[in-house]
Amino acid sequence: MADRASFAPARNALYACAFAAALGCSSPPPDATADGAVRELLERLRRLEGNPADARAAYELLSSETKENLVARAKRYSAASGRHIAPELMLAPASFVQRFEPRELEVRVQGRYAVVTALGPSPSHRAEIPCVYEDGAWRVRIELPPLPPVEVRSRDEDIQRR
Repeated sequence: MADRASFAPARNALYACAFAAALGCSSPPPDATADGAVRELLERLRRLEGNPADARAAYELLSSETKENLVARAKRYSAASGRHIAPELMLAPASFVQRFEPRELEVRVQGRYAVVTALGPSPSHRAEIPCVYEDGAWRVRIELPPLPPVEVRSRDEDIQRR
């Protein structure tokens, strides 16, 4: 009868195969593709109801350019209101609400940039969502209007306008 030691190499090989198979079966993260990042952002925005953790989760899927814009907006809001607001809380889900439920997403990738086209039930239901590949993952670039310059008025000028 064979001793236990003679089965050790076979057992170790079996464990290694099982471990490799388990790693191979794991699904890629949603932001591994541009359309996956768009789908995940839309889902996270749907769940966003004032919960800071949900807002942070949606914020993480945004491009660095979009995040910088939201940081600037949060700083301006914080300075004007006198209370701190986190950049992710500047996301207004109503601003990004889908006009339609996408039936299909088409992706055009050129280097580290992509455009995800969401197609709806009719030809008028079409939206193009820009994405960028940053730090090993796809991020959604939300085009926000630039902030206007801060207008500084003197106290006398403010009184005269009234």
